[in-house]
Amino acid sequence: MARDFKLIFSISLLLLLLDCCYGGKVGVCYGRSADDLPTPAKVVQLIQQHNIKYVRIYDYNSQVLKAFGNTSIELMIGVPNSDLNAFSQSQSNVDTWLKNSVLPYYPTTKITYITVGAESTDDPHINASSFVVPAMQNVLTGLRKVGLSRRIKVSTTLSLGILSRSFPPSAGAFNSSYAYFLRPMLEFLAENKSPFMIDLYPYYAYRDSPNNVSLDYVLFESSSEVIDPNTGLLYKNMFDAQVDALYYALTALNFRTIKIMVTETGWPTKGSPKEKAAASPDNAETYNSNIIRHVVTNQGTPAKPGEAMNVYIFSLFNENRKTGLDSERNWGLFYPDQTSVYQLDFTGKSNGFHSNSSGTNSSGSSNSWCIASSKASERDLKGALDWACGPGNVDCTAIQPSQPCFQPDTLVSHASFVFNSYFQQNRATDVACSFGGAGVKVNKDPSYDKCIYITAGGNKTKATNATALTSSASTSRGNELLQWILKLCLMISLFFSLHSMNS
Repeated sequence: MARDFKLIFSISLLLLLLDCCYGGKVGVCYGRSADDLPTPAKVVQLIQQHNIKYVRIYDYNSQVLKAFGNTSIELMIGVPNSDLNAFSQSQSNVDTWLKNSVLPYYPTTKITYITVGAESTDDPHINASSFVVPAMQNVLTGLRKVGLSRRIKVSTTLSLGILSRSFPPSAGAFNSSYAYFLRPMLEFLAENKSPFMIDLYPYYAYRDSPNNVSLDYVLFESSSEVIDPNTGLLYKNMFDAQVDALYYALTALNFRTIKIMVTETGWPTKGSPKEKAAASPDNAETYNSNIIRHVVTNQGTPAKPGEAMNVYIFSLFNENRKTGLDSERNWGLFYPDQTSVYQLDFTGKSNGFHSNSSGTNSSGSSNSWCIASSKASERDLKGALDWACGPGNVDCTAIQPSQPCFQPDTLVSHASFVFNSYFQQNRATDVACSFGGAGVKVNKDPSYDKCIYITAGGNKTKATNATALTSSASTSRGNELLQWILKLCLMISLFFSLHSMNS
C-alpha cells in the first residue's frame, strides 16, 4: 500500500511539473470567407514565417488539411453548424466523416482539437445548440474507435452571450435559458478533460458603450483599476474580467476543474461610421500586442493569477464575404498579398510593434518623450509606476540604486524615466502616455548625465542604460533557464525513482 501511494504521488508530482513547464499559447484563426486569399500552401508558409504554431480553421477542407501536413503546427478543425443535425443523429455519419475527411491527413497533419459547432446558441437559422452535445458524443465515440480520443480533444465554441451576467466578475452566471444544453455540455467537458471554448471580444463592449467603458481598459492600457466589490479583486482590463466571470459561472455550477480556452479574440482595423472611433490599425495593434504578451507571460487573471491560458487571435485575413457592419470584414492581420497590416510578434518577446497600415512606420515622433505630470498626485504616480514595472513589462533596472537613473531619488524622476520607456516601447502613441492622467508628452529630451531617455525607435545616445537593461534581461533569461534545468533534473530523478520501485 505504501509503495502504491509513493508511486501515485510521484506520478502526480511529475505531471504537475510537466504542466508547470508550459506556458500559455497564442494561435491565430484562419477564416476563409473571402474571394482573394492566397492558396492554403502559401498561407502555411506565411504562418511559419511569422512563428505561429497554433491555428484554428472552421471546417475540415481537404486542401487546407493537406497543406498543414508535415509541419509542427497544431491545428484545430471544426464541424460547422450545418453538419450538427447529421452528426447528432447517426454514429455512422460521424464514423464515415472521420474515415474520409480526417484520418487520411492524420497524423501527418497535427490535429489536436475538433470543435463541434461554433457559437451555436447564436445561430438564428437552426436550433443548433440542441444538436451539439449528441454530436460531440458521437465524435468522441468515433475517435475512441480509432484510438485517438486522448490525442484529439472534442469541444464546442460559444460566445459571451452564454452569460446572463458578467459584471462584477464574481457574479458571473450562465443564461438559464440555455440550461437544457449547458449542463450536459459541461458534464461532457469535465468528464473528458476538454476545455471550455469561448470567443471574447472586449471591442464590442467599447463600441456599443463608449461613454461607459474606457478605451484604455479594453486595450490593456489602463493605469486605473476596476474593483470587484464582492471579492476585492482589482481588474485593469476587460478581458480578464470576462474570463473570470466565466470561471465564477462555472464554479457556481460546481464545474471547477474545467479550463477556459479563448478560441477567438481580436480587434478590427476598419469599421462603419459608428465604429470609426474604435476600429483602427493602431487600436488593433495595441490590443493584439498586449493580449499576446499577457498570455505568453502567464499573467493569468485576478481570480487565477499565473494560470496558463491558450488564446487564438482573430483573424489571419480580412474576409470580404462576411455580412454586417464594415468591421465584420476587417479583422485581418495580413493583406491577401501576405504583407502585414501591422506587425505582431507571436512570441510576445518584442518590446514594440509598429504599424505598416499607412506604408510608413507609425511610431511616434523621434523627438517626443513622456514624463510624469507635475499635477499628478503621489498616489497616482506610485500606482502607475508599480503597474509599468509589473504588468506593463517595463524593465526598471535603470532606476534602481547605483544605476544611472536612480538619482535624483524622487518619485517624479523615477516615474518619468519609466513612463517614457513604456511610451516608446508602445509606439509613442497618446494612449501610451496617459497613465490615467499621470503622464504628459514633451518635445524636449529629458535625458541628463548618464540617464538617457530612449526615443521611439529605442535608440540610446549612450551605452550606460543599454548595458544595465541588457544585463537585467540576461539575468532574467538566466533565471528562467536555471528553473527549467532544475525542473528537468527533478523529473529525471523522479523517473529513476519510479523505475527502481517497479524493478
